[in-house]
Amino acid sequence: MIIKTIMAGMYEENCYLIMDEDSKELAIVDPGGQPNKIEKEIRLLDANPKFILLTHGHMDHVGGVVELANKFNIPFYINEIEEKYIKNDNSVFGSLPKASGYLNEGDTLNLGDNVIKIIETPGHTAGGICFLIGDKLFTGDTLFQGSVGRSDFPGGDGTQLVKNIKEKLLPLGDNIEVYAGHGPASTIGYEKRRNPYL
Repeated sequence: MIIKTIMAGMYEENCYLIMDEDSKELAIVDPGGQPNKIEKEIRLLDANPKFILLTHGHMDHVGGVVELANKFNIPFYINEIEEKYIKNDNSVFGSLPKASGYLNEGDTLNLGDNVIKIIETPGHTAGGICFLIGDKLFTGDTLFQGSVGRSDFPGGDGTQLVKNIKEKLLPLGDNIEVYAGHGPASTIGYEKRRNPYL
């Protein structure tokens, strides 16, 4: 599996390209902006984009969705709760059409021979989710190196956020690699020892 990180948009959000090397199937996680830049990287990988996966609906994570979905004729998926906020709040949530489908706790998707597991972790937003692929965890704005997502936006709940991290993410194991929506990668073990919010 190949993971390519692209810092996209004015907020330098981490968009991830995840490709199965055998099938060349590719998932685009949180394309937050600069779709032309993301498309260029996809072409360099000679990949076959399969879908766009969204951890949540904030504008800095969804800015490139529509253009990339149209360019590659692929679906995009999000937790359904996020759509309510996308429709009713234009201060921090991006503008998206109705999703191609919805992702919920325990759902799985296939990317070549890899299985993507959906973990619901509301707190940063009401419908926030993480993606687990083997020992790689894509956390959006739920968990960062040394920090957690802010919870003062519509749908946020700081107590719920920390509870979900402790109950759903930390038990996954110290060796799990954490790929956050902003900043450097980490591991669950590092966050257990060093994250002051946990």
